[in-house]
Amino acid sequence: MRHIKLDKGADGVAILTLDNADESMNVVSNEWLEEMNSVITQLRDDDAVTGVILTSGKPAFMAGADLKLMVEGYGNLTRREAYDFSQNATAMHRALETMGKPVVCAINGLALGGGFELALACHYRVIVDDPRTVVGLPEVNLGLLPGSGGTQRLGRMIGPKKALDLLLSGRSVGPQEALELKIVDEVVPADQLIDAAKAWLATKPSETRAWDEKGFFMPEMRGMIVPEVAMGYSIGVANVAGKSGYNFPAPAAILSCVFEGLQLPFDKALSVESKYFAKLLTDPVARNIIRTTFISKQAAEKGARRPADVPKSKVSKVGILGAGMMGAGIALVSAKAGIDVVLLDRDTATAEKGKAYSEKVFGKQISRGKMTQDKADATLARITPTDDFALLDGCDLIVEAVFEDIGIKAETTKKAEAVIPSSAVFATNTSTLPISELAQASARPDQFIGLHFFSPVDRMGLVEVIRGQKTSPETLAKSLDFIAQLRKTPIVVNDSRGFYTSRVFRMFIFEGVAMLSDGVAPARIENAAKAAGFPIGPLALLDEVTMELPVKILTDSAGEEGNTYTIEKGMNVFDRMIELGRGSRKAGGGFYEYPADGAKHLWDGLAKEFPVSKDQPEQEELKKRFLYSQANETARCLEEGVLETVEDADLGAVFGWGFPVWTGGTLSYIDTVGVETFVSEADRLAQAYGTRFAPSAWLRKKAEKGEGFYPVKSKD
Repeated sequence: MRHIKLDKGADGVAILTLDNADESMNVVSNEWLEEMNSVITQLRDDDAVTGVILTSGKPAFMAGADLKLMVEGYGNLTRREAYDFSQNATAMHRALETMGKPVVCAINGLALGGGFELALACHYRVIVDDPRTVVGLPEVNLGLLPGSGGTQRLGRMIGPKKALDLLLSGRSVGPQEALELKIVDEVVPADQLIDAAKAWLATKPSETRAWDEKGFFMPEMRGMIVPEVAMGYSIGVANVAGKSGYNFPAPAAILSCVFEGLQLPFDKALSVESKYFAKLLTDPVARNIIRTTFISKQAAEKGARRPADVPKSKVSKVGILGAGMMGAGIALVSAKAGIDVVLLDRDTATAEKGKAYSEKVFGKQISRGKMTQDKADATLARITPTDDFALLDGCDLIVEAVFEDIGIKAETTKKAEAVIPSSAVFATNTSTLPISELAQASARPDQFIGLHFFSPVDRMGLVEVIRGQKTSPETLAKSLDFIAQLRKTPIVVNDSRGFYTSRVFRMFIFEGVAMLSDGVAPARIENAAKAAGFPIGPLALLDEVTMELPVKILTDSAGEEGNTYTIEKGMNVFDRMIELGRGSRKAGGGFYEYPADGAKHLWDGLAKEFPVSKDQPEQEELKKRFLYSQANETARCLEEGVLETVEDADLGAVFGWGFPVWTGGTLSYIDTVGVETFVSEADRLAQAYGTRFAPSAWLRKKAEKGEGFYPVKSKD
């Protein structure tokens, strides 16, 4: 056997050690399933074997199935084939559980998804006492549900309420909480793991699970007859709708699966689980979520866009110019990554305020037990606040984060380059200003690049890397190595006004003001955005970022060659709100009121300033306007070469400005709708609302060919 090692002891205990020959992690595969089925049969028929220990030869116990296989399920598997896929693993777990020998799982490290389902199929679970070891069923985060018994065993072991908390949140738990929840039976030091497993087997435990014993009963098996059960599921439906909306099919499927399954005999319940799993696996939402948030994200973080022929580099000292919100955040994440930071501003007092941001963040983490004071002090010691450019000497990389003004940035660039080493990379943190134009102030434009961090930097994982016309491959590679040190996710785009993320994000907020200008009720605008899956409505968002900012960008961009940062409709809304002194929350109020003694609410004066039409559009139409305007603009970015890969487009959309994750991103959304359908519907929207929806000739040609953005894997 390639993936399993079997040792039979004279004491009658057989130890099965999982050790994948091809991967660094034990994963579910067809070959592994075949080996498990074979060894289970062998152990079942061996009278000398009285008990079995299942453990791992790797640092982690086991993960789930290969995510690439999960992605390929959509469009390549029929519902029946997906059902059979689930049943294969389910049958193996059931064979292990019913082979007539007690099985104890010795969990020596992380056990998630299919790995923890395997542990649940064992009769007893011993886990190492290590905070790095976690167990859980995170499938809901993939748009799926546990497909080999997880929903049914968990529900019968700890009851539906606790089971649904774990299944619907997808959260992982450490050893002690797992013990409290009774999803593991014993927590022991690592060097006692196998001994503890053998000690349990020595008690001659039953090899029959509770649900296989005659007369097994739990109140939930009576369905909605029991009032508290009925109430629990009724609340569960509301909670699922409230947290997940109606765009994610997995939470509702999990709730239904547990409800239906607990009323059935165990094997029938496992069949129900497989049917729901098959439905989700063949749905585009699971494909979209897994492809973008796991596969593409991991590839980007491992250097998918990094020039391969450039030696790896490491930043030991970074200079950050500007200690405002962005600079302070970049200083924080750099110091946490073990990098020495020079945080520079116009005076030391301002630079000290920037460092104080890190102190504030660390203070909260200390109060929550997530950081020690010693760790905080050591990290803060890496940040040197100053107003002296001379301290930038020795920096490997500079991140300029001063005010969004070309003149100010140019002056700062020249001062820094007079001091920093000739090998240092100079990066500007800007959201819209063209990198090639900013690089004109540099004496070494080949070492000049854009690094667009997102706010708040310590919580937002994406960094948009912008190549200028003269940016060298070496500079790109060094910048990506720096981002890897920070443990952030990079996308790489080419220079243009607004680059990619700011250019397309504008379509979201501009569509919101266009709707207001069209007479759509403000509450309908906000609700439609959230119903589509955006974290916040465009009007509330504009209050936070200030209306002056997009207006300034539009003004600065006007008349520039190749300018794409424009607005088709809604400028009257911006102008009037700013004229009224309601340009932001900071100004005292914008589209919303912010009373000190209550919750925020839409400003009553909006109806007077922007009269609401008698006939209001359907919510689906408003959702479509938000989604289509951004997807169409993304397609233009790819066509124009601002974007080079579909993966970068979708990563930037989901992790940059919160495009709904169920779509997989802007271009995945077009593929989900179907490019032919998208073009046809975009034409209708263009006729009704404006040319911003009109598909380009390039996109029309793709539609004519039936050519999507991602390659379609053949079923052969």
